[in-house]
Amino acid sequence: MSTILIVYYTKHGATKQMAEHTALGVEQISGMQAKVRTVPDVSPVNEAVAPAVPDSGSPYVSVADLKECSGLILGSPTRFGNMAAPLKYFLDNTVAQWLSGDLIGKPAGVFTSTATIHGGQESTLISMMFPLIHHGMLIAGIPYSEKDLNTTQTGGTPYGPSHLAGLKSENAVSDEEKRLCIALGKRVAQVAKQLAMTVS
Repeated sequence: MSTILIVYYTKHGATKQMAEHTALGVEQISGMQAKVRTVPDVSPVNEAVAPAVPDSGSPYVSVADLKECSGLILGSPTRFGNMAAPLKYFLDNTVAQWLSGDLIGKPAGVFTSTATIHGGQESTLISMMFPLIHHGMLIAGIPYSEKDLNTTQTGGTPYGPSHLAGLKSENAVSDEEKRLCIALGKRVAQVAKQLAMTVS
């Protein structure tokens, strides 16, 4: 089984739900499995240390997960049109993997959640793409053959799935948003599988 690594940060749970639906899409592709991981909060106090295992939710990602994966999908809520600091902190510490080329040629995708529909969904998705491009990854968005992109009144972009959470995170992940997450998982997994067949 080849593994697609899904790494997310969440504050109120929406990006965690999106990660779970993305994983469902990955596992619809024969021979592919999803590994869902999260990142710890970044503390303003230098001495603060997160527990080795989170109290709940997915385990923390390790840099070893990057080397072992066949593809990578990142998810983050929006922070002023950018990815959240905990996810960026993790990515900022992948210099060794960049130097060794662990991610070169592997497919990647991104997803996000915002409080408002014009709260930086697309800029956040693009901000997550920048380090992936520097790692030599192949960005897989969502094609408009996914009909939900044309009809959704909630989230969803060709750059990657998005969720409209509401100012108090009161909105559940919509059916369209769930289907687009599944579509991204399937797409990245399918591309990874096709690349593996080309190499072998």
